[in-house]
Order: sequence, then C-alpha cells, then structure tokens
Amino acid sequence: MTRIVLATHNPGKIAELRRILGGLDVTGLDAFPGAPDVPETEPTFEGNALLKARAIAAFTGLPAVADDSGLCVDALNGMPGVLSARWSGRFGAATGDRDAANLRLVLDQIADVADGRRGAAFVCAAVLVVPGGAEHGVEGRMRGALIREPRGTGGFGYDPIFVPDGESRTTAELSPEEKDAISHRGKAFRALAALVPAALPTESA
Repeated sequence: MTRIVLATHNPGKIAELRRILGGLDVTGLDAFPGAPDVPETEPTFEGNALLKARAIAAFTGLPAVADDSGLCVDALNGMPGVLSARWSGRFGAATGDRDAANLRLVLDQIADVADGRRGAAFVCAAVLVVPGGAEHGVEGRMRGALIREPRGTGGFGYDPIFVPDGESRTTAELSPEEKDAISHRGKAFRALAALVPAALPTESA
C-alpha cells in the first residue's frame, strides 16, 4: 500500500483525518524531521493547501495530502477566512493560547450583531499531490451560526462557538464521530478519499 503524508504536525487534525481516511496508510510530518514549514501566503484555502502539499510531496517523494480551513463569518464579510488561525495576530501569539484569543476576538467583533444575523460557515479545501503526477482538490462546507459564549470541550479552534444548521449543540459538544459526519473537513476528505485509489501510482510487483 502506498504511504500518504498528511502535511501537518497538529495531533488533533492528524487524528481527525486518520478517522476520515480510514484504511489508507497515512502519517503526519513528525515522521519526517526537517520537513519544511510552509507559510500560508495564498488568498484562498485551495491555494494554501496546494502550497503545502506540493512542498511536502517534493520533500518526501511521497503522495501528500494537505488542507486549509477556516471560519467565514457572514457579518464580517467572510472573514477571518484564510486568516482564521492567525486572526488575533501578535496578541494571540503573546497570550500563549492563540485559539482562545482568536475565538474571543471574533465574539467581540460581532457582539452587537443580532442572533438572526450571526450566520457562518466552516470551509475546508483538501488536496492530494502525487510527485510527478496528478493534483486533485475538493472543498467541503458546514453552515451554521455563532453563539455568544463558548460551550463544550471537544474539537479545537472555533468549535465551541459554532452551532451547525439542524443542531442545538456546538461542534465542541459533538462526539468525534458526529462531528466527522457533518463537518467541512469530513466532507472534503471523504470526497478526496474517493479519488485517492485512482490517483496513486500502481506499485510494481
């Protein structure tokens, strides 16, 4: 079975993607010392995912999967978007808990927005890059709304303030299996997983 590299060191994301890509031989970047830390400089989720997957495929010589995802808030004209992980800037880095700082900043920015106008979407672009071969990209979305105070201890990032459409719980209150079934990342990686077998090179006997 061809080995696939997930272009991330994030243990939460690796565990999540391994569940979604079950049955494939996947590993994270911790198995590849010296792997490049690729800056996310593109203006789109797909562009950032491609940057990372191309760099890791070139470094490892193996098929690489990468994603970029974020929260797009209607009342903020789609922001933080690709800046979701860095929304609180230097302040967030200085606090030592960037996720909490990002979440609090978004809540503060929409504090005066009425409940009926607090719509948002989690968006994920996932790509597969095969060295010297094909590139495939897909996108997944999960619509919902933002509550006013965090709830739940699961997930990561903005999960404690996001309630998916049709749910009363935040994504931080869902079980991992429940979240995977409806999440933007789950949708994107299930779609990508369906493309993987045909995209990977056939190993010679």
